[in-house]
Parts: sequence; C-alpha cells; structure tokens
Amino acid sequence: MNAVVTPFPLSRAAPAQVGFERQELQRILDLYGRMVAAGEWRDYAMDFSKDAAVFCGFRRAAEYPQARIEKRPALRAKQGMWTLYGESGQVLKRGHELAGVLFPLERRLLKLVSD
Repeated sequence: MNAVVTPFPLSRAAPAQVGFERQELQRILDLYGRMVAAGEWRDYAMDFSKDAAVFCGFRRAAEYPQARIEKRPALRAKQGMWTLYGESGQVLKRGHELAGVLFPLERRLLKLVSD
C-alpha cells in the first residue's frame, strides 16, 4: 500500500480580521464596567474588520459613541496601533500601549476624597 502524506499548509498570510487579545479585551471591558457604574456609559459595540478592531462606548444607544478605542496593527511601527477617539471623532490619544491610551478615560473615574 502506497500512502500519500499531504503537508499541513503553513501560511504566514495576514489574518482575515483583526481582533482583541484576551488581556486587551479584559482591560477594555473592565473600563466599560467602571464607566457603567459611574453612569457614563450604558451600551457598547464592537466591530472587527481586516484592518482594525474597534470598541465603542455609548452614553445612550441612539447616539454617537462617547469614546472609540481602535486597534490597527498596521500602525504598530509608526505612531502606535492604539488610538482613542472622542465623541466628535477627534483623536484624544495614540500610543503603543493600551494602558496609556485608556488613561484619559480612566482619569474621569478618579474622585477626590476630602477630609
């Protein structure tokens, strides 16, 4: 009997769509939960395409997103693959690390404690 072995294809092609890694999504959803608890956000949406993964936080479902967190791996070597956009589409922060890009949103959650 003559057996034919077919090799497993080792494709290095770009993925069909960009997604969030587990730690990235955990960090984003943790922020979302704190924003909901603070009364800032009530809904969210995620979009995954071949170029970017996007998370949007909404004050109300029928509005534009209050914040949009975007991951574009193609920009990794340039200004960083993470971008935070504001409600009117302006770039609030860019960077190579997710924590630094989320800081403007986390700063809103800080409360001053008086004596």
